[in-house]
Amino acid sequence: MLFVAQLLTAIGFSTIFPFLPNYVEHLGSATGAPILLMVTLVFSVQAFAMMLASPVWGALGDRFGRKRMVERAMYSGAVTILLMAFAGSAEELVGLRLLQGLTTGVMGASTSMVAAAVPRERIGYAMGLMQTALLSGVSVGPVIGGLLEFAFGYRAAFLITAGLLLTGGLLVTTLVREHFVPPSREGRRPGLGGFVQGLGAVVRTPVVAPVFFVRFLAWTGRSMIIPFLPLLVAGLMAGASTAGLVTGLAIGASSAAGTVTSVLLGRFGDRVGHRRVALACAGLTALAYVPLTFVSSPLALIVLYALTGATIGGVLPTLSALLARVTDKTVAGAVYGLDNSVGAAARGLSPILGGAVVAFAAGAGVAPSASDYATVFVAAASCFALALVMLAWLVPSAVDRGPEAR
Repeated sequence: MLFVAQLLTAIGFSTIFPFLPNYVEHLGSATGAPILLMVTLVFSVQAFAMMLASPVWGALGDRFGRKRMVERAMYSGAVTILLMAFAGSAEELVGLRLLQGLTTGVMGASTSMVAAAVPRERIGYAMGLMQTALLSGVSVGPVIGGLLEFAFGYRAAFLITAGLLLTGGLLVTTLVREHFVPPSREGRRPGLGGFVQGLGAVVRTPVVAPVFFVRFLAWTGRSMIIPFLPLLVAGLMAGASTAGLVTGLAIGASSAAGTVTSVLLGRFGDRVGHRRVALACAGLTALAYVPLTFVSSPLALIVLYALTGATIGGVLPTLSALLARVTDKTVAGAVYGLDNSVGAAARGLSPILGGAVVAFAAGAGVAPSASDYATVFVAAASCFALALVMLAWLVPSAVDRGPEAR
């Protein structure tokens, strides 16, 4: 049932992806700020807020139960997304995205719940299933969002999203059971000191910090494209009314491809080693992004972007599995709270990096064209190439030789 709730959440959150930059443009800035700046802020503030909040929520999950954290994330997400439907300006939308980042984080909460319950020899398969739920939702959500925006306008997608998150939360509350045993207080400092002590112990665990660094690079490469993909499609299609639908199809095709590969490669990683799978897929992802720089038609964009989704499907879940194999189940909340924070930091930084790349390609004072937006694919390829190098250099091959590296 947690899988179903994760699927509904992914569908809900991803419905707004295809048109969120266009919604910013539609709302306009109450202060006269440039639209490119407001688009960057809408994506970045949510991610930076989640970066700060996720370790706190993760540590609370280890103390009071991970199910409570999943419920908190889903219900608060339903409220904030509902309010976005009635935003009156881009600044109000930025504020609501900030609130969303502080109070949600479904993926981190549900991943920690799975990591605390699944045997380590099956963790790759379990993480692949959770990634499948995420990518299945993301493959359907943007298509639904594009259709809703085209048929009924922007606000309908926010209302549908809020309903899906509420439904997911109710499913978790009524049908998901957690056998949670509170940790012993012996040897643990109270209050803030204990919180910092616990996070420090996680980070000092061998292999954890390097995996976090590689996760940061992978999330940065993957996330920097999303804010500018709708603008790229609009440029390719000369502002056609179906641009949002095409964007949804591109994101959906990429996520659908990742849905297939994440489970298969997660299970394959349980057999041959997650580090090996992550290395191969990081290299393939870097190569797959390069042709997208020269894309000139919507169809080519959809096909090539789907290819990158297939290769990324072997990177992120295998890195999650690596974290589970080198850490203890009792600190799963702290581990995946920090992991969610790392991913959020990447998602917060990536629009800024992507915006800088686009602005540099366009030149000072010049409105970006479709070819300028396409330069973010080069930056994304560079991130995955660096992730490959760092994974090979910093993560020892010994992690693939046994059920646990500790």
